[in-house]
Amino acid sequence: MSAIADAVLQVAPATKPRGYWATVARRIVRDKISMVCALVLIAIFLSAICAPWLGLADPYQGSMIRRLRHIGTVGYPLGTDELGRDMLARLIYGGRLSLIIGILPVILAFVIGTSLGLIAGYVGGKVNTAIMRTIDVFYAFPSVLLAIAISGALGAGIVNSIVSLTIVFVPQITRVSESVTTSVRNMDFVEAARASGAGASTIMRVHMLGNVLGPIFVYATGLISVSMILAAGLSFLGLGTKPPEPEWGLMLNTLRTAIYINPWVAALPGAMIFAVSICFNLLSDGMRSAMDIRN
Repeated sequence: MSAIADAVLQVAPATKPRGYWATVARRIVRDKISMVCALVLIAIFLSAICAPWLGLADPYQGSMIRRLRHIGTVGYPLGTDELGRDMLARLIYGGRLSLIIGILPVILAFVIGTSLGLIAGYVGGKVNTAIMRTIDVFYAFPSVLLAIAISGALGAGIVNSIVSLTIVFVPQITRVSESVTTSVRNMDFVEAARASGAGASTIMRVHMLGNVLGPIFVYATGLISVSMILAAGLSFLGLGTKPPEPEWGLMLNTLRTAIYINPWVAALPGAMIFAVSICFNLLSDGMRSAMDIRN
């Protein structure tokens, strides 16, 4: 029997154990809601990137003769706005600015906040106190009011909107990064790295960053939906993109006077903001569940 067992073990193919990230990817693919949200976001991204090659109408050219056409009008499948401009073209081209203003601040805040939280959590002591107490100052103000105040001080514009939103999100990501780093600072693999003579920068970059990056990334992904809404709010208040640039928040502002005449067309930019925000939220929840090793 032992000889038969040895022969079976030799003939059986060796299976390579699945790694952590491969398991996470496999679990996300099996999540139907996350995959649907990912496909919707990919379609919106691709349409915004490939807008010049889709044969759309000029998003800046209007005509008072064809203003506020209804959805389904021949030649204008999503109608026209208050100046007679094609809504389909403006929504697709507006996705460029809306996605840039909504996603880029989170990326910048992710890099800055992760670095600050990693340093504060690992070094500790006075460095931790100095960084975290400075971060706590920003928590005295609500995110919306802080973004409006910074944008109002800097002035309207795309760059200033990105800067103001980045400042708003850095404290939140820093706090999460510091909390996760503190929880793994005294684990065995970190102590082993110290015992081997590795420096602080090497330990943070090589040994700790990969272990704390997952929860921070999931949290930052959830912030994209908040960033989209805040960016649209700044443009709605006149603190973001300037006319006649197509941007979903600015389009909501300009179409608010037509809400009683053609409410469906006026609601289209808000529907796009809602769709992108809810997709990022659901995708973030799916990633959080997939990365939970306890399940």
